[in-house]
Amino acid sequence: MKFKLIYPKWAKLDRQTEFHLPPHGPVVFAATLPEYVEVEFIDENLEEIDFDNPVDFVGISMMLTIQAKRGWQIADEFRKRGVKVIFGGIATMLHAEETMLHADAVFLGEAEGRMEDVLTDFRNNALQPCYNFIDDRPDIALVGPARRDILKRELYNYKGVQMVDLVHASRGCRFHCYPCAVSYLGGRQFRPRPIDKTISEIAGIDNNRLFIVDNSLAQDTQWEMDLFREMIPLKKNWCCHPIEDKPEVLDLAAQAGAWYVYQAVFDTSDYIRERVKRYHDHGIGVEGTILLGLDNHTEDSIKRLIDFLLEIDLDLAEFTVLAPFPHTKAYEALNKENRIISRDWNDYSADRVVYQPKHMSPERLQELLDYAWDTFYHDEPQHIKMAKLFKQVVRKEMMSNTFKPRDRNLSSHAFGKTVSRFDDNRFST
Repeated sequence: MKFKLIYPKWAKLDRQTEFHLPPHGPVVFAATLPEYVEVEFIDENLEEIDFDNPVDFVGISMMLTIQAKRGWQIADEFRKRGVKVIFGGIATMLHAEETMLHADAVFLGEAEGRMEDVLTDFRNNALQPCYNFIDDRPDIALVGPARRDILKRELYNYKGVQMVDLVHASRGCRFHCYPCAVSYLGGRQFRPRPIDKTISEIAGIDNNRLFIVDNSLAQDTQWEMDLFREMIPLKKNWCCHPIEDKPEVLDLAAQAGAWYVYQAVFDTSDYIRERVKRYHDHGIGVEGTILLGLDNHTEDSIKRLIDFLLEIDLDLAEFTVLAPFPHTKAYEALNKENRIISRDWNDYSADRVVYQPKHMSPERLQELLDYAWDTFYHDEPQHIKMAKLFKQVVRKEMMSNTFKPRDRNLSSHAFGKTVSRFDDNRFST
């Protein structure tokens, strides 16, 4: 069976460098397919789709809401040609009803142990419109190594610098943050993979630079410390979302190769100031993730926050505005109050204001987003700050004899992340 797995293109933020990380969801999903399935992966951000190339079955993987409308267009083109199309991934789960209008089937949830039945239905011309496993999650131990062999590795190379590879050690999140859909996508129970399986997968990745994409590593102290201990001999360098704020955990993370973290900065408290300092004290860089437009934000408080970011010596900062994605507390609240002003999913890029803020006009919040970027990077441009982080990982690689000389004189623009804060490893056809 020839199965074409497509990752729709999406527009970068205006302030982002034009590089692309190898997507995680599709390679995790591909690992759930039986051996008889021949997978061709197309990342439309980097290559064109040949709609007339013969194929038995098409899967469309949508991680971001801003991929949805393009994904639907792709499906319509294949279905015009009589090709069956199944959707999956995070954005499919968030926009299931609309996606069903463009699909022969949608898959909601995690795919481990489920795809043989779906493919049997396909062969019998009996696909169900919706395979809904959102509340019926498989045993986390079934998660196998991602199928990175389906990637065209040469495409994920920016000016000669190898991109970070993505990997995950857990699913689910016990937190339920206002703007985040993870509690809907993966549940509020923290579900760590068996550490030996995670370590085996990490060891098998032919790349010393990784992005551990778990929603948060700071969910179970003992598990976190056990994971880091097992990672130390691997000599990998990695970035991630928050690490638990305990000296013994941070010390092990540093020994295990923690390069930098994406840390939400939500206020100007001494706690945040000290949290950033503790990361730095352990040699771990910090990219602040700054969400503007919450109901407690005024113009003055946003400006004070930007000043605070400069004071605490963040290595990098990424600024976004609140986007009320479906199945979040933000969406429920703003929808109930009739404050959502756009439901064009192409606007849900986290750099466009799509709702009525509480203390200012949408236009003023949009201006303050630009102000935040311009002010933070005024004295030291973004590419200089990124270069400093790159030098940090090169020093670590040289100390561990894993440095690749071909990277020596290259810009660090290649290192960064995708826009989404909700990359949490769902089925991603």
